[in-house]
Amino acid sequence: MDARFRELIDSLEPQFRQLVAMTPVKYGSLPRQIPSRGIYLFSDGQRHLYVGRTNRLRQRLQNHCLLSGTHFTATFAFRIARQDTGRVRATYSKAGSREALTSDPKFAKAFEAAKRRVAAMDIRFVEEPDATRQALLEIYAATVLGTPYNDFENH
Repeated sequence: MDARFRELIDSLEPQFRQLVAMTPVKYGSLPRQIPSRGIYLFSDGQRHLYVGRTNRLRQRLQNHCLLSGTHFTATFAFRIARQDTGRVRATYSKAGSREALTSDPKFAKAFEAAKRRVAAMDIRFVEEPDATRQALLEIYAATVLGTPYNDFENH
């Protein structure tokens, strides 16, 4: 393996440990000072559900947690709603599209419930300014924690 890549991989474990060791917070009680760039983890009690990465942490958490979030911004809640309604298959036609799903009353109700659920979840985060390390740390954390709502499929 390339030495530079090996060095990146070897450096992930301490940050991962820092992430999972963080005392979780709720969205409504985020500290005033949080890093801007890094990865975040949503958990429901001891069950870790989703890892994401961003260059604007506070804004990204807000997008996930506000009840006014859309299918473009509240993507974790959208994934939960897909799972809860059995509408897990992505499509690129109008029928079954994200927009069509949010217009369906049954799906819209599940999406609203999922947004409330995400807003109440535990949140952890760790700073990582480097985009490559962010991507690797997100994949590493999602793999180690077995987060069910992470999906690295190409769409």
